[in-house]
Amino acid sequence: MKLRIVVLSVVAALLALPAAAADKVKIGFVTTLTTGAAVIGKDMQDAVNLAVEDIGGKMGGLDVEVIFGDDGFKPETGKQVTDKLVKSDDVDFVAGYIWSHVLLASQKSVLGAGKFLISSNAGPSQLAGKLCNKNFFSTSWQNDQTPMAMGEVLNQRGIKKLYVMSPNYAAGKNMVAGVERTFKGEIVGKDMTKWGKDAQLDFSAELAKAGASGADAIFVFYPGKAGGAFVKQYEQAGLTGKLPLYTVFTIDSIALPKLQKAKMKAVLGSLNTQFWGPDLDTPQNHQFVSGFKKKYGRYPSFYAAQSYDSVFLIKSAVEAVGGNLADMDGMRAAMEKADFPSVRGAFRYGKNHFPIQNFYLRQVVEDGDGNWTTSVVSTVLKDHQDSYVGECKI
Repeated sequence: MKLRIVVLSVVAALLALPAAAADKVKIGFVTTLTTGAAVIGKDMQDAVNLAVEDIGGKMGGLDVEVIFGDDGFKPETGKQVTDKLVKSDDVDFVAGYIWSHVLLASQKSVLGAGKFLISSNAGPSQLAGKLCNKNFFSTSWQNDQTPMAMGEVLNQRGIKKLYVMSPNYAAGKNMVAGVERTFKGEIVGKDMTKWGKDAQLDFSAELAKAGASGADAIFVFYPGKAGGAFVKQYEQAGLTGKLPLYTVFTIDSIALPKLQKAKMKAVLGSLNTQFWGPDLDTPQNHQFVSGFKKKYGRYPSFYAAQSYDSVFLIKSAVEAVGGNLADMDGMRAAMEKADFPSVRGAFRYGKNHFPIQNFYLRQVVEDGDGNWTTSVVSTVLKDHQDSYVGECKI
């Protein structure tokens, strides 16, 4: 009996001890590191590594460990990778995600486990609205917003008839919905092309239709490898100067070096919209762009900018609670303040944890060193909030 009492006393004493403090901050970062889309994932990975270097590898006195996971451009693979990060690696934060369909397939694995999920790119309408969650944050935008800004640009430039092209998946549908929400003219043609592992990269038939449609301009969303393929075929189809090109997430710092090498001059002067640009005049952006170019020898993309911000958002949360990673409420409250140095400058979060921010018109230009890049022309939308926040019940 005495032995039993002693054992029970020891167990009770152990249970009464505070939980061991974490010795590091573990961040799982899911992106695409294989397939043709790996060029995007590599840009994001480089930005995360630069950010960790810039903060000295520390947050709230704790060492930072980043575990990268490759989604292989597949929702099912993305979910498997996410499950491993949550269950086996027991990370504190899961960030990344290029693709909306991958994020949607993976979000329950993170949020259901009570972890923080930070999208460094994908912004599906579902997570801005009915699927919003107190532990989900975005460092990018909701998918519809950037094309909504483009719709306003089209109106300002007197475009009356528009041809639309986009891949047929969650983000593509949001992009089309966004431009249709603000564009006041007529959509005279629309093609939603195959996406995923066997994505369509031959657009000759669609471009022939667009050229014969009577449209005043063409709007497209084709990220990654598909963007370069589209621009090349657009020029080959003889549409330069005949059917002005307006894009979102298509012509960026990833695509431009390849387009310049191929002498695809059709992109010079073309217009796109975005929340960020490499010439945006903020202290953090100067640090980021100059550091990225010095370390990697190229301009960063918006994918990189958002990934860089993700690390600083997490840092603000960890430092707000003095490294006490068990204080979820404290970290959440800190992130909701958006009180960290963002490359975009000051912004705020809506109740669905998507940024309320400016969107800019950008033009493809040649910089002083002869490199093709983008430059901010004007502010199109100021302090813009997404259209789905009203459906969020947080």
